[in-house]
Amino acid sequence: CGGGGAAAEGGAAAEGGASSLAPRAVGAEISQSRIDVGGPGQECCKKNAVGGGYASPLEAMRSGTRERLLYIPAILNNGLEGADKPDYLATVDLDPESSTYSQVVHRLCMPEPGDELHHMGWNACSSCHAKKGVSTHNYLVAPGVVSGNIYFIDVKTDPRAPSIFKVIKAEELARKAGVALPHNSHCAPGEIIMSFMGGPREEGFPSSGNGFVSFDPKTLEINGRWERGDKKPSFGYDFWYQPRHNVMVSSEWGEPQCFARGFNPAHVHEGKYGQKLYVWDWAEHRIIQELDCGRGSIPLEVRFLHDPSASEGFTGCALSSEILRFFKKPDGEWAIERVISIPPVPVENWALPEMPALITDFVLSLDDRFLYLACWLHGDVRQYDISDTRNPKLVGQVFIGGSLKRGTAVRRTDGADQPEPLVVKGIEVQGGAQMVQLSLDGKRLFVSTSLFSAWDAQFYPALKEKGAQLLQLDVNTDQGGLFVNPEFIVDFGQEPFGPALCHEMGFREIAPAKFGFDHPALDVLVFFEQTEDTIVI
Repeated sequence: CGGGGAAAEGGAAAEGGASSLAPRAVGAEISQSRIDVGGPGQECCKKNAVGGGYASPLEAMRSGTRERLLYIPAILNNGLEGADKPDYLATVDLDPESSTYSQVVHRLCMPEPGDELHHMGWNACSSCHAKKGVSTHNYLVAPGVVSGNIYFIDVKTDPRAPSIFKVIKAEELARKAGVALPHNSHCAPGEIIMSFMGGPREEGFPSSGNGFVSFDPKTLEINGRWERGDKKPSFGYDFWYQPRHNVMVSSEWGEPQCFARGFNPAHVHEGKYGQKLYVWDWAEHRIIQELDCGRGSIPLEVRFLHDPSASEGFTGCALSSEILRFFKKPDGEWAIERVISIPPVPVENWALPEMPALITDFVLSLDDRFLYLACWLHGDVRQYDISDTRNPKLVGQVFIGGSLKRGTAVRRTDGADQPEPLVVKGIEVQGGAQMVQLSLDGKRLFVSTSLFSAWDAQFYPALKEKGAQLLQLDVNTDQGGLFVNPEFIVDFGQEPFGPALCHEMGFREIAPAKFGFDHPALDVLVFFEQTEDTIVI
């Protein structure tokens, strides 16, 4: 990547403009790709295309294709300070029969350093299954949290060697929508929606600038702000929606100038971190209710059940280390209740006298039977049976690194055992269980160990020196149970550009359990435009 690579034929890509980036590669598997402008003639709108994905989550689980490739961002960025080398998208071979199994087979470098790639989405998903003229899962939508740039990455043309199709620069987003710090996106009926955690960099990333932006799924251009009305969240983060109940639920992280520089517990008491879920009228784009999760809770990830008729879901409260169930009451109002609580561990030789679990991610199986969550500080992954959503039962647990492992200065003061360091194929896992992604059949859970570069540096300094890891857990889907796969590990400490961090994962060609079924009502509410011989979303 060499500091971003040399620009050819007119320099680096302008806002949404076209250019050709000359590769500066270390080996054939590393590339910087041609950046084009999307338009009505793009691949997703060809008349001979047929919508991919699956008709329903259950159909995907029962008859879905096994994952063969995984995409994961490799982060070289260092918080707001930036970096000399750009982040890149790593393609990992998941085929056990392949000679390159459990290896990075391609690295797509971003055009410039300083992105902090984080979460990813799709331009179109299984909501368009079997629709003539529509091709799904063409482009990964990959925002740079710190840079504010949005990358649309073509994974259809050559799945093993993705290329950048289009870039929307931070300056354009600031000018047209007044936003920065993009977090995650979902493909919705007739649009792509992305959440933003603050206003433009030039204004200091004010939290008051948080909100949502709509993008055209055909041209990939900015439509404008999604939300309406005077009410708005205090902070921004995740969101999920359920059209059959005309609802969207969003969560909040905190004040950007706080979380982007690391974690200071005093900021929680000063009200600079979030504690609410926001319930939106999906059709009107307006906040209709606020749900208080408790001071110091920091609700992050939001997941509705996959069943499109269900009017309930969960949120993971990071700092209070709780899973809260949100649900619609008979009177039409929404409410929350605590269904999982992981107590802090009393310790010494750590930053605080008690160590929270810090739930940073969770995922539901496509049949809504199991919930899997990651505790980044304690280091464990937990599997809960949620057949009764009000009374989850712990049925599986395994430790993936973490701050409680033996061999460090941290000691439990309650006398309980501490886990041994996890070593897979001679590599000791750094960090703790952070992001999780589940295969369609629910039998393989992939786990990465980096949260956010500024937090990694604070809580796990060795991550910067030794890199993060990607692992696979094998899942017992009958009685429950989690087991580390001893044959699978991707060590980002041994990358060509130096140790890298790694975060959220996406599978090629299929819709994974976390962000592939972005449109829960798969058989309704999909809007189309029809020309003489083409249907496009």
